[in-house]
Parts: sequence; C-alpha cells; structure tokens
Amino acid sequence: MSFYKLLKMAMFAVNFIIFIGGAAIMGVGIWIKVDGGSFFAVLENVSVSLKVIANVGYLCIALGAFLMVIGFLGCCGAMKENKCMLMIFFLVILVIFLAQLVAAVVILAFSGLADIFMSYIATWLKEFFKNDYGRGQEMTEIFDALMLQFKCCGMSGYTDFLNSYFLNTTGRFPTACCSNVITCAIPGTVQGCYQVFLNFLKNNTIILGIVALVIAVLEMGAMASSMIMYCQISKMSKVA
Repeated sequence: MSFYKLLKMAMFAVNFIIFIGGAAIMGVGIWIKVDGGSFFAVLENVSVSLKVIANVGYLCIALGAFLMVIGFLGCCGAMKENKCMLMIFFLVILVIFLAQLVAAVVILAFSGLADIFMSYIATWLKEFFKNDYGRGQEMTEIFDALMLQFKCCGMSGYTDFLNSYFLNTTGRFPTACCSNVITCAIPGTVQGCYQVFLNFLKNNTIILGIVALVIAVLEMGAMASSMIMYCQISKMSKVA
C-alpha cells in the first residue's frame, strides 16, 4: 500500500471519529436543553462536581456541530479527494492552531498573573453573590456545585451573602456555607473560595499548557496531512 493511500485512510478514520464524537457531544447538548432534569439526576448520582458540566448545553451543541463540520470536511475531502474541502479543512485547523498557540502562551505565563486575574474575578463574583445569586437557576447551580466541590463559601466567606438577594429572599445561606444543612440559617466556619480557586489555578496552569501543546502537535499533523493530500491531488490532476 502506497503512502498516499495510507494517509488517505488515516485521514478518513481520524475525521470519522471526530465526526462521531461531535455528534455525541451535540446529542448530549440537546438532551441537556430538552430534558435537563433527568440529565441532572444522572450527574448527581455520579458526582456533584460533574453537575457543573450540565449547565453548558448550548456550548455542547455548538462544539458538537463544529466538530461534525470539521469531521465531515476531513472525511469527504479525503475520500472524494476534493481539493476545496481539504483546503477549507486546512484553513479551519490553522485558525484553531493559532488560537491554541496564543492560549498556550497565555496559560503558561498565567502563573505570574494569577493574583491579578483572581482579583478581578473576585470583584465580579462578590457582586454576583450579592445581587444575582439565586435569580438564575443555571448560574446558581454552577456556583453551588463549585462551592460544594471545593468546600468553600463565597469569595471571602459567608459574609459575601449578608444582605444579599438570596438571603433576603430565602432566609438562608447557600448549602456550602452552612454548618446546619437542614435550615442553612446559621453559616458555618467555611473558608472563602478566593484562595482555594487561586491555588487551583496556580497548580493546574502547567498541566493546561502541556495539554494545549499536545493538541497543537496533533493539529499540525492534521494540517500537514491535508496539505500533502492537496498537493498530491494537484500533481495527479496535472498528470491526467
């Protein structure tokens, strides 16, 4: 078997997997939006932290559709030997690669900027906990799951919820802040989330950067494969 045929089969196989994966992600996103209750119940049986994922239904749909388009372009471009599809595939991956490269640089340099970044986030979150926590179900569930997972409350502690919309409306503090989870009227000595989140970011930035770098290498392989096929098809068309 020639190298070109082997490359063609590999392009088809990899992009078919991407297409199927995209379809699965889109299906999960649609399930979240259509029947979120049952999806939440499934996640709650696995882990509280996974419940955060359930609040990104539209993102799952968009990401799934995007992966399906990429997979379709790669599969059809390889099997049909379509130069137009291969070039579009190459350009899409190139854009993703450049964005990934910028993200990797930012992530790798982020450890020195973590304190500044978290100070801005803390300011926004304090306003959110004071005025908007409890108003929107999805955002409230996200932060409930985060606080329960990290065993923290607010950014500075339960004081972030004093005179807040949630406390004034329900007469209780969030479950993560309470020593008595039955009434949640008396906050416990739960640490604030600021330092917890900051430590988490500092400890995981290197891992995120390495993951981004590995993905970038795979993207370079995809670009090289599509361009090799494109050039080979051009040569064959000239010979014919």
